[in-house]
Order: sequence, then structure tokens, then C-alpha cells
Amino acid sequence: MAVLRPPALLLALVVSELHCLPWFINISESQGPGSVLQSFSFNCTSHKPTLELVRVKPSTTFFNLPSLSRRQQVYVGMVTLSSSARLDALAVNHYELQLRLTCGKRVTEGPLYVDVHRDPDYSPCAGRFASPAGEIIQVRETVTPGAQLYTLLLPGLEPQRAQISINSTQDPPYFPGPFSINGQGWLLAPSQGLKGQAKKVFQLQILVTFGQNRSCHRMLKVKVLPAPSSQISFLGQAPNITVLEDLAPGSTVVQVRARGFNVRYEIVSPVPCPLFSIGREDGVVRTTAPLELAQARGTAVTRLQVKAYERLRPWAGVDLDLTVNVRSVNRWPPRCLPAMLVTEIPETTPVGAVLNTFTCADPDSPGSALDYELRFHSPPGPASLCLRDRALEVNTTLDCDTPGVCFQHAASILVLDGGQPLMTTEVPILVMVTPVNEFSPACVPHTFRIREDAGPYTLLGSVVGTDEDYPHNSIEYYVSGGPTAFSVDRLSGAVHLLGSLDYELQTLYELTVLVTDHGQDQAPTHRRSGSCTITIEVEDVNDYAPECQPPFQELTVYAPLGRSVEVTKVSCWVPQEPQRLAFSYSIVGGNSQSRFSLRGPVLVHDNIMLGPPWPEQPHTYELLIRVADAGPSIPHLSTTATVIVHLVPWSTSTVATRTHRATVPSMMTPLLVTDMEAFWQPEPWFVVVLTVTSALLLLALGWLFSRIFQGLAQMLQTPNKPAQALLLNSIRGTEESIEGFMEAPRMEMPQTPSSVMSLHFDGRAQDSRTGRDYLFNTLTGARRWL
Repeated sequence: MAVLRPPALLLALVVSELHCLPWFINISESQGPGSVLQSFSFNCTSHKPTLELVRVKPSTTFFNLPSLSRRQQVYVGMVTLSSSARLDALAVNHYELQLRLTCGKRVTEGPLYVDVHRDPDYSPCAGRFASPAGEIIQVRETVTPGAQLYTLLLPGLEPQRAQISINSTQDPPYFPGPFSINGQGWLLAPSQGLKGQAKKVFQLQILVTFGQNRSCHRMLKVKVLPAPSSQISFLGQAPNITVLEDLAPGSTVVQVRARGFNVRYEIVSPVPCPLFSIGREDGVVRTTAPLELAQARGTAVTRLQVKAYERLRPWAGVDLDLTVNVRSVNRWPPRCLPAMLVTEIPETTPVGAVLNTFTCADPDSPGSALDYELRFHSPPGPASLCLRDRALEVNTTLDCDTPGVCFQHAASILVLDGGQPLMTTEVPILVMVTPVNEFSPACVPHTFRIREDAGPYTLLGSVVGTDEDYPHNSIEYYVSGGPTAFSVDRLSGAVHLLGSLDYELQTLYELTVLVTDHGQDQAPTHRRSGSCTITIEVEDVNDYAPECQPPFQELTVYAPLGRSVEVTKVSCWVPQEPQRLAFSYSIVGGNSQSRFSLRGPVLVHDNIMLGPPWPEQPHTYELLIRVADAGPSIPHLSTTATVIVHLVPWSTSTVATRTHRATVPSMMTPLLVTDMEAFWQPEPWFVVVLTVTSALLLLALGWLFSRIFQGLAQMLQTPNKPAQALLLNSIRGTEESIEGFMEAPRMEMPQTPSSVMSLHFDGRAQDSRTGRDYLFNTLTGARRWL
């Protein structure tokens, strides 16, 4: 009673003016569906209240949901029995209803206990036989003659007060013999047995009279089943089961299992069974009422007879005897001080340091000995803590430099008493190990290479710092002095270029990188640092193209047939980088018929082809020679030199050539003056051809002069101004044609060897009319304007 008072007081305080709430109700098993168990009233002025039935133990549908009605300013709640209610004190004599009352935001729950007591005037018939439909029982034909088949009366009734009789006819050939009812209300099998009566159904009209106006007149059908064709048997089952007295109604006691097809289970003794029930399909034995030894000593030992049978062959059954022992409960677990331990220790705490000492006692048995067990929850590795004589100590070195090892140790101390059943208390322990910054960070010296033409913000690489303290990546990077052309990212250690580089000014840089840790100690200001040197090498890149001296050459070369002649040598260098001497040479233009090749910087004419039987004509080649860097540096810059070669092929056996080169700046017109001394010994056929040609030329000139003289004679005979003007224009035109011929482009070469001498200019003069300078040949009078 004292245990149930606090919920009632709490409910009375939350809901104002709550009257007559029946926390304990005693009802008779004779109360039928719709009966009002109890009603109560309360006030809830500001809100509309609700009343709910949260749960019922043991679970049943005998109770309706609570109803709630309003009468003026008072709400009335009512608990009633449902339409399916059929109370049986011998089956279940105690129910617990959990009610929930809500008034606005205030919610209160409280239990309502219903005790069902026996009614002497209640129907004496038991089980389904008491229902209007009667009962059907199935028995095997192999049943023992005179065996108990069914119990008609509820246990505890006085046998002498009940009168039981079978009103239906039991004469052969329908019956093998009469069924009988003994003084205890048991239906007994015929004395002849039921052998050979398989598949027959015997209908028995039975009248049970008990007291005045109390009787049961029902039908009981006995169905005889053939002998089982298959065996059904229980699996290995312990005959004795022990449970605690505080087991709640509806709790599982044991589960029995039988071998067979579609097996069903039932308790055949005692019938009815007030404390236990069995699942028809799963064979789980459960409690149906509280097992309180103090209230009912008869519950200490209960012997159950469980029957297992096949659903399609109920006669093929087997019985199992179980003994359920109820043991008293050790109710109070040990109590400990402190009830929970939460502490912080640094990772440098020495082994053997005591963290705390626990004091525990058993309220059920003061002064009794208790057992202590230390259990670890995390981390699952080696134990860092230990328990010695109720004292919690450090067991191993607390190293926090490995990820997830010892920052937080969750454990518990399990305290066990010696009572029955064994009661335990668990003391939670949380030990947080704080980190200590023990080691200084370090970084490895490294050498980076970068091209001198790299742009700003170019990534050279990263400085990798290491720290043995956890977390290992809590490192910051700084540049301690050094050149300002480079920077180091504070978090990642990435080295970037900030400015521009010049290999010719500086080829090597050294940076001192300072690494500092953070967040590795309980004190945020406790930090350590280290340093390393980073070397940066600048790679040379071609900044200037090579220059050639002279950039333009014009020369005349005699090339004998079948021989290679060295024409000239291209001389190039880089004034800004005189150390660069490796160049590549290639002809990129003007090398028609591939007559020229390069041997390094030397230009060579290759005349290995056999010529025709007459000499070739002189030819001019304008060669473009590309000169590029050939070293490892990239990009490869290049320049182009121009060489104009006047090639004069020669096929005589003896020749002597002297060539004079003249070079001028690239902005002026080059001048090449060449002296040639040649000894000519022509072939006989050439002499014949030359003689015939000269004769024909002389004849043509003679004819031309004769015509000219004839015209002059006619003009002298009849002179006039128009004729004189025509003659003057003719003479001027001849002079201009001769002068234009002398001013022909310098690239035009004579067509015969004798015309080569006309290319020799041994004098220089200035034209008095135009003021232009020109070169002239004193022998031929040929001019070359400058």
C-alpha cells in the first residue's frame, strides 16, 4: 500500500479536486460485459481533459477504453468491462490498468489494480462447457478404460452440493458402453474402452445442478480419433525450472518444443491453471498472475503437465511434466560512493597513480563482502586502468600520440552481492586523458628546382613537417628571414614564387622554414617549434636569341664538277650569355636541288652529280640558315642568317680563283668585288662552233652598219629639223640603253666565261648630274651604281 501512495498524491496535486479515485478495486468474477467497475470525478477548468487506458497487465480485451463526460463544471471518468469480458478468478485473479490523465499541458499517469475474487453463486461449470455452444473433446481410441476425459466443475466446489447427470441415451450399438461422471465432476471413459470406435462422435447431454436456480444444461461431444500413425516427442527439456518471485505477469518462464508436424501445445494439469499459461503454437509458458510468495505460499512449487499434439491429429499427443520453482528475490542492489567517476588526467601520469577509491555496501545485508570487477568499454585495446582493493589506478603508460588510443577511457566497476538472486551495481567511469606537448616538430631539408621564366604564384613543392605528438598534422609553417621572392603557406607548407627570377643574376636561394605545432597540449599556449633549410635552384632558360656576324653575306664561288667546296663559315654567339656555345645549324630556305649542306657552322657546296657535256650556266642561291640553341635549356631560341652565293660552275682542268668578300651592315646594300684570273684551254669542237658563230655575227653586224650608213647618207642629202631631232633621239636612246644595261641588277650573271671580267670594277666615281656614286671598269667602261 505504501508503494502505491506517491502516484495517487501526484495525480491529486496535478489535477485539482480529484475525488474518489479507486486505486484498488475488488470485483466478482460474476460481473458480466458492460459492468461499471468504478467512476470518479475531477475538475479541469481551463482545458478539455482526456482519459486514456495505456496498457493492461496481463494483456486482455476485457476492459473498455475509459469514458469521459462532463456534468456542469465536473468531469466524470468511468472504467467498464467490454463485451468480450468473462472473468474467471481461477484463471486470472489480478489485473493492472495504467491510466493517463491529461489536462492542458499537465499529464499524469497512475495504476489501477483490479482484483477478481471467487463468487460462490457463480456458474459451477468450467471451461468451454459453460458456454451455450458446449464443448467438443477429442480422445484417442487407445484411451485407457475409465480414464478421466474432461472436468465439468470448477475446482473448490463442494462435490456433495452438485448434482450431475447425463440425460442423453447411451445404449448400444451407438455406444460401446456408458460414459460416467464421478463425484469430483470428472467425465470418465467407458469401462470397455473406445477401441474400434475411431471417427465416431458421441453426444452427451449433461445437466449440472448446483444450489437453487443454478444449473448448466450443455452439450458435450466426445470425438474418438484413431491411433496415431506417427510418433510425436518432446525435445530434451529440463524437468525443473526456477523463476524469481518478482516475475511480472505475462513474462516467459520456459519454452517447450516437440518434434512433429504442425504441433500444438496445452496444459492438461492443473486445469484450470491459475499461475501459468502456454502458447498454443509456440509452446512458451508464461505467468498469468504475480508470483508473490508472501501472499500465497502455494506458488513456491507448481507441477505442470504439458501436452503436445499435431493439429491434424490431436489424438497423437505426448505429455511432459514440468516443475516450476519460485524463489525469493534479493531486492536491493549494492550502493556505492561515488556513484559515478568522471576525471581528467594528463598523459604523463605515472603508472600506479591512484585515481579514486570506491566504498560500497549492501542494504539487504550490511557488512557483507562484495565482489568488484573492472570492465572496459572503450578503447577495446590493452587495459590502461586497473582495480586493486577498491582503488582505481593507472596500469600502463598513457600515450596519446597514437590516433584514438587514450583520449577517453570508458569503463565501469561492477559490484556484486552474495544474495539470491545475485544483485549488481554498475559504477560508470569516464577517464579523459589530456594531451601533453612532449616533442618538437621537425622538417626535412629539401631542394626544389624552378625555371627562371616561372611566373608569380608558381608552386615549387611542399615542406613536409612531422610531429610525434597527436594530432600529427597540427603544424604551421613560417619563413624565418631569407629572400622575399618566395613564400610558404602557413597551413599546407606549400612553397610559392612571389616575384621573378633571373638565372644570370642569382642561381641559388636558401630559405629557413620554421615549423610550429599547436593544439597538442591542454594549455593552448604551450607550443614547440623546429626549423629546416630549403634550397631553391634556378634552372637556366634561354632569354636571348643568338646573333650572327655578319648577319648577311654575298659571295661568288667557283664550283668544279665532282668536288665539294667550302663556301663559308657561319659565326654566331649570344652577347648577353657568352658561356652558351652550343648551337644547331640548318638550311631552311633557298637550297634548291639540295646543292648545299652544313657541316656544323660550315656551309659546303656538294657538286658530285655528273653534268651535261656542255658547261652549266652561273646561278645565284639565296640561302637562309637557321641557328638555334642546342643545349638542355628550353625554349630553343633561333635566328636566321642570309648567305647569297653566286655559283659559277667550271669544268676545265685548271682554274685559279681568288674571292674577295665584302660585308656591310644589314641596313646597307652589300658590295662584292671579285678578281678572277682564268686559263682557258677549250675543246676542239668548241673552237669550231665559236668560229662559225663569230662569222655569222660579223656578217649580221656588217649588214646592220650598211643600213645605218645608207640612212645617214639620205639624211645628209636632205637635212631638216625633224630628221635631226630623230637622229638625236636615236643617239640618246642608244646611250640610255647602254647605261640601263650597266645598271642591271647585280644578281644578273654573264652568260659566257669571257663576260666574267666585266664584273670586275676597279674604279669609283660620282655622277655630276645626279650625285650618285658608282663603280666602273676601266677596261670595259661598265658601271655599277651604289
